[in-house]
Amino acid sequence: MPKDNTKQSQIISRRRVAEHGEVFTAEREVRAMCDLVRDETERIESRFLEPACGQGAFLIEILRRKMAVVTARYPHPQIEWERYATLAVCSLYGVEILPDNVKICRQNLFDVFDTEYARLFGDACKAECRRTVRRILELNIVWGDALTLKTPDSTQKPIVFAEWSDTGDGLFKRRDYTLANILETRPMEGLNLFSDLGDEAFIPTPVAEYPLVHFLKIGE
Repeated sequence: MPKDNTKQSQIISRRRVAEHGEVFTAEREVRAMCDLVRDETERIESRFLEPACGQGAFLIEILRRKMAVVTARYPHPQIEWERYATLAVCSLYGVEILPDNVKICRQNLFDVFDTEYARLFGDACKAECRRTVRRILELNIVWGDALTLKTPDSTQKPIVFAEWSDTGDGLFKRRDYTLANILETRPMEGLNLFSDLGDEAFIPTPVAEYPLVHFLKIGE
């Protein structure tokens, strides 16, 4: 039988395990858990929040599934693929207490997007689309403590997420919400990786709203 190497990368250091409880979930378990909600993971606009995202194992798997759907449904024209791929990235959110993991998670998710983008369109890929995706990941994958709902430093700033809506014709609407405000409506015991922030009964109050912008201009 082939050797199972899934445990080799589950722990970075004993110190991080002791101080932060950091143990990564193996890919096999990630896939099995995502399979339990397969329909939602394959719905482009379905939103997911991982309150302790680490380096993004669950979000990576979900984005892979969403990207496969985007490619199957919108392979042409290129602008349509870019629009829906961007929307797929917009749907993923993560909170992580270790800043190095935040950077790694953002890069891992960008790589999932960009690998498929480059495979499909090669030299026709747009720098502005890549900048848009990087900017969205900066806003959606945040450094913070999901238990205190704040940044784990002396500033104790509230965790804020950007919510994105595709209003048509490639125009996206951004509204910002604090995680605390989100949890006033949806208690922590009801929040998990598969919580859909788009539930019709779930209407938190935004702390900021922005004008409509074409999705290719978000990175500006």
